[in-house]
Amino acid sequence: MIEFQNISKSYGDTLALDRLNLHIAPGELVVLIGPSGSGKSTALKLINRMLEHDSGRILFDNQEISSFDVRDLRRRMGYAIQSVGLFPHWTVARNIATVPHLLRWSPERMAQRVTELLTLFGMEPDFFRHRYPHQLSGGQQQRVGVARALAADPAVLLMDEPFGALDPVTRAVLQLELKRIHQASGKTIVLVTHDIDEALRLANKIVLLHRGRIEQVGSALDLLSHPASSFVLNFVGRTDLGIKLLSLRPVAPLIRHSPAPAGAPALIHSASQREAVASLAAHGVSVLTVVNEEGAVLGSLHAADIFDAARTL
Repeated sequence: MIEFQNISKSYGDTLALDRLNLHIAPGELVVLIGPSGSGKSTALKLINRMLEHDSGRILFDNQEISSFDVRDLRRRMGYAIQSVGLFPHWTVARNIATVPHLLRWSPERMAQRVTELLTLFGMEPDFFRHRYPHQLSGGQQQRVGVARALAADPAVLLMDEPFGALDPVTRAVLQLELKRIHQASGKTIVLVTHDIDEALRLANKIVLLHRGRIEQVGSALDLLSHPASSFVLNFVGRTDLGIKLLSLRPVAPLIRHSPAPAGAPALIHSASQREAVASLAAHGVSVLTVVNEEGAVLGSLHAADIFDAARTL
């Protein structure tokens, strides 16, 4: 889908990317992360030619991006940013339909697409389509910004710190929503963040950059279980590494088929081991009842089993 081949980019005497090689497969949700100045935002902006690289090649669908008309390339790639950038005097519907309007879609087709996207983002179409950005909360504005990026059904969605300006609760909700939409749509998504917890929560593949080079590429579990360097270990969080690993491990393999004691608190079977530990601590118990989405009892979860499993982390 997207391939960086020995990509370098400088700003004057400052080297932002140094012979970067990276392959992004169709349908992946790839998170670019690293400290300030690591090159993550530069790499993202090279994909849709908001910036031009100095050397190397970037391929999109096996074609060098320089061979595309830049407007056509950008119309094939949705772009969502932290500041949203909604047009204040346009309605929600008109903002979402920005690119379809440029592509001269029919009014009926644009209206249908707006309805589809507002529904996808949990926003009642008849209520929100005629509202203006100043009438929306920050989280609602961000949803509209991402909907606008998806409006023309692009092959790729590029996201640059999309949730950085939001409060923690809204940010967590939108992270879950993005993960749901990715799973439902199968879109290729490339997202830049400075937040390691956001990367661990969202990514199929994490690309950790440092001084314009890749320190490590892999799944969240790869980076936490097998950090490639002391830089990676310190970046992902040396002191709470075990807790982060627990958040990636499901409770399902630890469920016993024997029942818990009467009155034991319930835990959904899709929970992580970190959520289980939090529930055990909150209730002051050592055993939980595990249930499915319908509330049917599946078995029990014992604190001792979690801690025994944690010794293998």
